[in-house]
Amino acid sequence: MPRKREAKAPEKLTPRQEAILEWVVREFVATAEPVGSKRLVETYRPGFSPATVRNEMKRLEEMGYLTHPHTSAGRVPTHKGYRYFVQHLLPETRLPSTLRRTIQHQFFQVQGEMDQWVQLSASVLARTARSAAITTAPRAEHARFKHLELISLQPHTVLMVLVLQGGSVRQQILTLDEPRTQAELTKISNQFNELLAGLDWTAIQRLEVEQDGFARRVLQLVSDILYHEDQRLDEMYHEGLIYILRAPEFSEQAAAQQIVEVFENPILLKPFLTEARYLPGVQVIIGGEGPYARLPNVSLVLSRYGRPQYSAGVVGVIGPWRMPYARTISAVRFIAQLLTGLLAEIYGYPLEQEDIEEQEIIVTPDA
Repeated sequence: MPRKREAKAPEKLTPRQEAILEWVVREFVATAEPVGSKRLVETYRPGFSPATVRNEMKRLEEMGYLTHPHTSAGRVPTHKGYRYFVQHLLPETRLPSTLRRTIQHQFFQVQGEMDQWVQLSASVLARTARSAAITTAPRAEHARFKHLELISLQPHTVLMVLVLQGGSVRQQILTLDEPRTQAELTKISNQFNELLAGLDWTAIQRLEVEQDGFARRVLQLVSDILYHEDQRLDEMYHEGLIYILRAPEFSEQAAAQQIVEVFENPILLKPFLTEARYLPGVQVIIGGEGPYARLPNVSLVLSRYGRPQYSAGVVGVIGPWRMPYARTISAVRFIAQLLTGLLAEIYGYPLEQEDIEEQEIIVTPDA
């Protein structure tokens, strides 16, 4: 079973406090209403009195795990309470086998089309988690040269076609000071195809190659294109924003605008997606504090798929703190494993144990 890892252990609760915190989280996730001691006793029949439950809830509030709206006597979980729940109290679950088979069938109907697989993963994940889903297209850790073609269009015009490892194609029209024959262009292409195979932009910059002015220009353009590929934002797909906007947490216009900005702003999400792309396991980010202050009342569940040295991307869910974490984590993990298997088939590398087993859950930031 996957382990839930934490970098810094929070204050440990007693078994009774843990049980009450878990019940409050479960009830609030299900109803979006503050939870009172009476409801907990009636629902869970804990074997101790309502007064004991009230006292423990008060203690949990003093410790920062619960809070209560001014208009209600019931409690709701805090940022710290959700973190403790995910780190210590979340049960290990898997998606039902029938649902897993249905999802697999949907992917296998889209054979060999990675763009369609990535878009489908966002759609399937949104429906499965009943929340907003994001996926990024897979790419290598560094863009690398695969193949170059220089094609004469007119005596002073050349089409440069650059193919990157992973299959991406970049084209550029070049204007020449002096005409070049196709034979000359093909000779330059062949030299570079042999010299640059598998190199990234940093390795190309270090090359010392004696070439004429046009060839040096082509070499610099190839290096520039690879550099900009490394710097560009990952292509991102998203689905299911409507699920978030239906949540009562975002019923007010200001809150709705804030979550739409988070969901549709690639620059805001880039640090989290970039970090998740190089980390194993499922990353649970409960926003609102420290580096995640720009994600108020928002949680992210992210997982890498593929392998960075070949090609990797990120799948994930964005939703309110009041998220069904067990089902969401199970859905994200399953989709990531499915995409990893599909990428392994494309690139021809064998699946390793880490690609198959259920990865640990890492909750960030530290409490």
